[in-house]
Amino acid sequence: MARLAGPVALAELGWMSMNTVDIIMVGQLGPAAIGAIGVGGNAFYSLAIFGMGLLLGLDTLVSQSHGAGNRADTHRSLAQGVYAAFLIALPLMVLFRFVPPIFDLLRINPEVSTLAGPFLLALSWSTLPLLLYGAFRRYLQGIGHVRPVMLTLISANVVNWFFNWILIPRLGVVGSALSTCLARVYMAGLLLFFVWWFERSREAGFRSLLRKPDMQRMARLLGIGFPAATQILLEIGAFGAAGILAARLAPVALAAHQIALSCAAVSYMVPLGISSAAAVSVGHAVGRREPLAARRSGFIALGLALVFMSCSALAFWFLPKPILRIYTSDARVLESAGGLLAIAAFFQLFDGVQTVATGALRGIGETRVPMLVNLGGYWMLGLPVGYLLCFHAGRGVQGLWWGLTLALIAIAVILLYSWDRRSRNIPAY
Repeated sequence: MARLAGPVALAELGWMSMNTVDIIMVGQLGPAAIGAIGVGGNAFYSLAIFGMGLLLGLDTLVSQSHGAGNRADTHRSLAQGVYAAFLIALPLMVLFRFVPPIFDLLRINPEVSTLAGPFLLALSWSTLPLLLYGAFRRYLQGIGHVRPVMLTLISANVVNWFFNWILIPRLGVVGSALSTCLARVYMAGLLLFFVWWFERSREAGFRSLLRKPDMQRMARLLGIGFPAATQILLEIGAFGAAGILAARLAPVALAAHQIALSCAAVSYMVPLGISSAAAVSVGHAVGRREPLAARRSGFIALGLALVFMSCSALAFWFLPKPILRIYTSDARVLESAGGLLAIAAFFQLFDGVQTVATGALRGIGETRVPMLVNLGGYWMLGLPVGYLLCFHAGRGVQGLWWGLTLALIAIAVILLYSWDRRSRNIPAY
């Protein structure tokens, strides 16, 4: 599990570090610029990650077929994943055009919304390469080749940094968005090369990308992926909604929220990588018809996540100032973000559990339960409580974070119970 999870976790950290580098390099433009890429980025990812989530069914289909030794079936799933990426990209790009006017309706601070709209429109050009990257990545992970994903994400950070360095001084936040677009084109192209490399001795497998769409397999892929995508949308959307609520406060509070959220997101990338490894490992065991191995894989992944998140919680609690000074030297932002990082330390373990349990459940093809649990946890519990604490109890941005913490606790407990129950009943035939 560690050999599988390590490169995937590093890849997730590489993914997150691109956003972190953007925030750091845009930080010289002031709190409004930091808030703008937070608001614009949240709007983009709330939709784009839904599109990528639709491809998560590849985790289940490819890993189970690979575990059963049916390589031709993995090729068929890959082909449908590529077709799905093209079908999803166009409507998403159209939707992004209608988002900037909504910023004013949501009463986002004018300094922030003026910058967030152009940032989002420029970032929307990365939609198709991002989805193609997602399809190629899920395929490579499903067949056990995780190092190419890690190498791609790490090297993409260099590409992103280089174009940030060139474009941000000339174009501001739009330059940061264009840099991200170029990095994602690079990511999709490099993973396509790796797919060709591993399949070059199986020409029919690589040519499967040119097959006509298989509607039955497409429906199966999207049938698994839609609940998973909805679950991700609900989770990302909840933090995006919290960002929009924070945007009603002063720019300093929004900048603190964005920086502390970036710190928490960095630590979250490791259990997210472990979650992907859990989905693949559990799927392989299910394909081999070894239910006990599938259950064991899920719990080993949960243990790894708990160990790491315990370390990140200690870092957030005892070393907040050194961490936050990476992002900004503004004394007001540092003070506000320090309180948020203390709250993040409290919810680290629960965040790790809910993430890995979701991946383990996806390995056996269960994606509806996490979707429903996230709907109830974030949108019926966490956000309402956070809103009341923030705007009616006078707790400000910390109130929003305590509401989200309550949601994470509830979601983690329910998903852990669900995995324990479902993993006892995996069929051996």
